[in-house]
Amino acid sequence: MAQTTPNHTVTVSGWAAHDSSGKITPYTFKRRENGVNDVTIKILYCGVCHTDLHHVKNDWGITMYPVVPGHEIVGVITKVGSDVKGFKEGERVGVGCLAATCLDCEYCKTDQENYCEKLQFVYNGIFWDGSITYGGYSEILVADYRYVVHIPENLPMDAAAPLLCAGITVFSPLKDHDLVASAGKKIGVVGLGGLGHIAVKFGKAFGHHVTVISSSPSKEAEAKERLGADDFIVSSNPKQLQAARKSLDFILDTVSAEHSLLPILELLKINGTLFLVGAPDKPLQLPAFPLIFGKRSVKGGIIGGIKETQEMLDVCGKYNITSDIELITPDRINEAMERLAKNDVRYRFVIDIAGSSNN
Repeated sequence: MAQTTPNHTVTVSGWAAHDSSGKITPYTFKRRENGVNDVTIKILYCGVCHTDLHHVKNDWGITMYPVVPGHEIVGVITKVGSDVKGFKEGERVGVGCLAATCLDCEYCKTDQENYCEKLQFVYNGIFWDGSITYGGYSEILVADYRYVVHIPENLPMDAAAPLLCAGITVFSPLKDHDLVASAGKKIGVVGLGGLGHIAVKFGKAFGHHVTVISSSPSKEAEAKERLGADDFIVSSNPKQLQAARKSLDFILDTVSAEHSLLPILELLKINGTLFLVGAPDKPLQLPAFPLIFGKRSVKGGIIGGIKETQEMLDVCGKYNITSDIELITPDRINEAMERLAKNDVRYRFVIDIAGSSNN
């Protein structure tokens, strides 16, 4: 493991955290030369994910400093390797969480490379050449084309960036449970943040009755009037919870803070499924009775494979679905991180990378 190899000759400007204070400052580093399977991307925008906040502060104890975060990356291809298929210079593309996998296991061979045991992330990972990966808080990215996707022409690049993580994270479980192609189900979305608001948009686009479950009563008007949710349940209101018992076929839980699963499970019909995509720091308690007396299931998942990510983006192009964003310049990244920690964003910060260099 090393920060660079002799092949890392491309000087790049970016923004990095250097210790667990999480403070992000300008940082110049080296990227690898464009290889035969690589595309070089001029980054235009990069979303700010809650995972970035965990990494810069080393909340999970795995950060390799300096860390250049960012895995919701969109930009334009400026160089294409000789063995690259399906991409050419000038195309609008995106890169999400994945930088490398083994390409040979049963999961890689069935378009589930996001579950490969050897997967390496686009930042704070170890690439095939042994170098540490640096993410999208930078002006240029060199990526293996097998982990790159096309951005539909009709989607604005800035608002499409969060789809590379938040979008696929909520799309994948909906597809797994036949909620993309089939309409008419009653689904719940726990939490109305960066993931939750996109889940509501998907649910409505796919023809379902969508209920938002939130700890914030103040979000009801936004959920219904702006995002189109059909119902709203305050998770601390016993009367509302009781009235909605056994009413939902499927619940997507996007909350990354500690919370009780018992009242959520009671909202599911018999044979219903609770799917977890949030990552709370502390283990959640799983009550047995709502499961065994309701034949209910609890599952979880992480992002999606590249083929599924492209499908998700194409669906977003069809229905004109993007993230609601607040665009920031790189000099406001630290402010954005502080606000993200307080959930003070509607609903995703996106860094205007190219605008900063042009100005």
